[in-house]
Amino acid sequence: MTAESTADPQSTAQPEGTAKPESFTTVLVAFVANLLIAVAKTVAALLTGSASMVAESAHSWADTGNEVFLFIADKRGVRRRDASHPLGYGKETYVWSMFAAFGLFTVGAVVSIQHGISQLGAAEAAENYLVNYIVLGVAFVLEGTSFLQALRQARGSARDRSQPTLRFVLRSSNPTLRAVFAEDAAALVGLVIAFLGILLHQITGSAVFDAVGSIAVGVLLGVVALVLVDRNRRFLVGESPSDELESIVLARLLDRPEIARVTYLHTEFVGPGRLYLVAAVDMSGDETEGHVAVALRRVERELEEHDAVEEAVLTLSTPDEPSLLPIS
Repeated sequence: MTAESTADPQSTAQPEGTAKPESFTTVLVAFVANLLIAVAKTVAALLTGSASMVAESAHSWADTGNEVFLFIADKRGVRRRDASHPLGYGKETYVWSMFAAFGLFTVGAVVSIQHGISQLGAAEAAENYLVNYIVLGVAFVLEGTSFLQALRQARGSARDRSQPTLRFVLRSSNPTLRAVFAEDAAALVGLVIAFLGILLHQITGSAVFDAVGSIAVGVLLGVVALVLVDRNRRFLVGESPSDELESIVLARLLDRPEIARVTYLHTEFVGPGRLYLVAAVDMSGDETEGHVAVALRRVERELEEHDAVEEAVLTLSTPDEPSLLPIS
């Protein structure tokens, strides 16, 4: 069994653990881009009073704060197990990523929707539309740069696992990649919505379109935040890998010469690219009980040497238990 086999659902190539430096780069690029964008949007919102620009500035400040949570998630989640945490600290990654998703919802979505609603009946104000358009254009370039970095990492990992990119991002055990990818994609869509709201305001003279743009951006952020919260929740309560991954793990166990058959298999993500593995096996040969116990412990240690396995627990099968077979 190899670490490549157990990295993520349907993994057949590089383990997710090898992408740590790339994940850090992805978060760093997103942080710098969002910080610059947040400052520019805030200045534009103060100068023009645009509701859509206020929503966009709240969005960018929320994204900037979220990157800090994602930095902490990566830092704390890579610590290896100890006596107080026998399955490691990998799930801390999902906790801090959950904080980031809540921040996107409360600061980005709620503020944008509330401000948009408050501006629906406001008097029309003269705006410097050129400032808004320049800031939105610069923001689109910076957000696009960050999104391309996240897309490049996601495409590479998805290609290694023979999966569509979007499916990989949604199902990946790497929450930082998923968060940056989703937030940057939402940011690009939000910029288009803000542009349309300001443009319609300029064309019609009605500030309602600008306010509606703010509300639409807030709804978009709320949907993205809820999706991210749900994905992190699933991993926190014990997300089971896909049937394809379990089949790959089963095949690798059966490839070992010491193992004749497997009658029970349980795998569970305990962190990004990290599995807790429990299996009931029938050992090859006809060794004594003592020798079999020693062989089981040796196989467990060898499995745990791989980056993809946090802990492996093997027990003996009974003769009447049916054998498990990999999916062909």
